[in-house]
Amino acid sequence: MPSSTLFPAAVRVSALLATLLAAPAAVAIVPAQNDDIAELSLEELANIQVTSVSKRSESLSDAAASIFVITGNDIRRAGAASLPEALRLAPNLQVARVDARNYAVTARGFSSPFENKLLVLIDGRTVYSPLFSGVFWDVQDVVLDDVERIEVISGPGATLWGANAVNGVINIITKSSAATQGALLATTLGKDARDGAVRYGGRLGGDGHYRAYAKHAENDDTHTATGATSQTGWHRDQAGFRTDWGDGLTVQGDVYDARLRQANTRDIRVAGANLLGRAARTFADGSSATLQLYWDHTERDQPNAFHERLDTFDLQLQHAVHVDGNHHVVWGGGYRLGHDRVENGPAFGFLPGTLNLRWANLFAQDEITLRDNLRVMAGLKIEDNNYTGAEVLPTLRLAWNPRPASLVWTSLSRAVRAPSRIDRDLYSPIRPPVVNGVPQYGVAGGPGFESETAKVFELGYRGRPSASLSYSTTLFFSRYDRLRTLEPNPSGPGSVFENRADGLTRGIEAWATWQAADAWRLSGGGVVQRVGTTLEPGSRDLSGATGLFTSDPTHYWQVRSSYDIGAGQECDVTLRHVGALPRPSVPAYTAVDARWGWRIRRGLELSIIAQNVFDPRHAEFGAPATRSEYERALAVRVVWTP
Repeated sequence: MPSSTLFPAAVRVSALLATLLAAPAAVAIVPAQNDDIAELSLEELANIQVTSVSKRSESLSDAAASIFVITGNDIRRAGAASLPEALRLAPNLQVARVDARNYAVTARGFSSPFENKLLVLIDGRTVYSPLFSGVFWDVQDVVLDDVERIEVISGPGATLWGANAVNGVINIITKSSAATQGALLATTLGKDARDGAVRYGGRLGGDGHYRAYAKHAENDDTHTATGATSQTGWHRDQAGFRTDWGDGLTVQGDVYDARLRQANTRDIRVAGANLLGRAARTFADGSSATLQLYWDHTERDQPNAFHERLDTFDLQLQHAVHVDGNHHVVWGGGYRLGHDRVENGPAFGFLPGTLNLRWANLFAQDEITLRDNLRVMAGLKIEDNNYTGAEVLPTLRLAWNPRPASLVWTSLSRAVRAPSRIDRDLYSPIRPPVVNGVPQYGVAGGPGFESETAKVFELGYRGRPSASLSYSTTLFFSRYDRLRTLEPNPSGPGSVFENRADGLTRGIEAWATWQAADAWRLSGGGVVQRVGTTLEPGSRDLSGATGLFTSDPTHYWQVRSSYDIGAGQECDVTLRHVGALPRPSVPAYTAVDARWGWRIRRGLELSIIAQNVFDPRHAEFGAPATRSEYERALAVRVVWTP
């Protein structure tokens, strides 16, 4: 679907949904329900159900992984205006703003705007670009008021989620349509950014519910230290819907269109649409099955670079069953097909221009209860892809409850980062492009590029020693093999991607929450890490000059204070610190963000949000001459649920 027709399609979808809203014979409208914005108790937080660790519902306190949950209430009280800003709330993630639209989001090192070792899902749909094995954050958006929770796992999740879940998994889960009934209007007006959203939910028959939304967001250019504009401002329009019948059937979809500024040429045009269906059923014997199918279309027209159209079709099936009382088995499989079409530009391209990409997988995990307080989990996934064939992804986990409300766990895992089109198919010509019949290039993908691999050991403890205190800590040690390098072409000019480096990361993650008083909660956490790489003998890697390897701080931490003033008023303050980045060099910074919120009356909330309160500006990522700076900003947000 051409990008010029995608947002008009959204308008047609919105018009259709508006027609449904006006048809009382077919749709029963229910009164608006205000979200429960009260803080969960620490016991309730410990028992919140998560699904990302074992692909089945389990209490956070029982999950044998380094997992942090961002609740919808956390996002509201932080005043976050985008998904990357909301992800700053996770102490086990490193989030750096690059410019007005780009972010470097990662866990456990290898930070880059083109980070390729993190898997991100939105309601079960993988938001992954096979061009570079990463996420274009400039097109990932939801109505943040509709987010139920974000599950953030640092560490490998490849056995259940597949290749690219090497350093972590981010699972963004929105509320069911039954939980978003009635109307919502929300707008944020800030110094450099503005957005607005409208959403409406109602009933469909006896046990069905729906919601439909439309959203507009825009951001002005950021500035460099010299005052020059980055020319990275953007605006985006998005619309979508979700329907749920009972507890077992969900259909949802989105459509978006955006313009992204870039220097000295036409704007980048991005557009897309997706449609997902999921059916779940629990059988009489207690077993359950889930079938999910989605289609995802993305289009990115980047002048003087490339124009890509990608259609992805994904089918996943999983079954969970208890065997002999002590075994809880989850198994399944899936197939994904990506039809990728790239119109190459003069600067670089991809050969072949059109390619069908496929991923097929089978997985199984058995959780064995050895004693009431001791469990072992063994899992294996086999995933097949175009470039490297079958990859074997095993994991072994042990969980022990030495006393109530405490968990000691450990794991050994193997994960891979499969080749992307950049690794294998990139072609950057030089002039003249052909000499004596031989193509000449500056940089090219390596035809023999293999998967990067990681072997990871983790040891963690999670505890709640009292009703007012909970904490979690994890030690990790990861060894990487066959990391990407940029090697001189032995047979001519230019350079090619090869696997000629190894890596080692080790560190500790920790976070805690303290209910200091009935109206006051303190939470905080951070990471201390060491990230290192070594070249194999004979490597002449050029990526040190081009920055392909990434830049990571040795430490980062945050502290959040949430205080209920009374009379419907709230005060939230976040203090965060990030250590210096070595390459390219970025100074350490400390930032304070604050929010004052007032529930004026039932259904109407006003927030004043201040960012970077005590520092006029700071940089978070990039080379000194061109990097943008994160400036002090003030915004007003109003949310109305009539």
